[in-house]
Amino acid sequence: MTIRVLVVDDSPHLRHSVVYALERLRDAQCTEAGDGAEALKKLQDGPFDLVLTDINMPVLDGLKLVSHLRHDPAHAKVPIIVITTESAAVDRERAMRLGASAYLVKPVQAHQVVATVTRLLEREEASPK
Repeated sequence: MTIRVLVVDDSPHLRHSVVYALERLRDAQCTEAGDGAEALKKLQDGPFDLVLTDINMPVLDGLKLVSHLRHDPAHAKVPIIVITTESAAVDRERAMRLGASAYLVKPVQAHQVVATVTRLLEREEASPK
């Protein structure tokens, strides 16, 4: 089964690092976006199984993207991982309150990304449809 993943960050280097980490997962098909507005356009092309997003981005930041996805019935249940430099507890709490499924602080290791993605996808498979 192919897993469609949307990786959203204004840093091409970080996007490529996350995509490289996700290549460890069998059947992961990654799409990249440079900010939340571009991500919303790519989400119109069809459903994604997972979204990974930074917080601090131009045009539309990651928290607004999380909020938008949670209020859109087509994407409300998609797991969202926030990957950010914002390490304060208040930032984590805000992201989780808005609907993030997980929160990782940069610099993030490939094994952390893979473990978090695997855990969330397993949780999705186990939940009733």
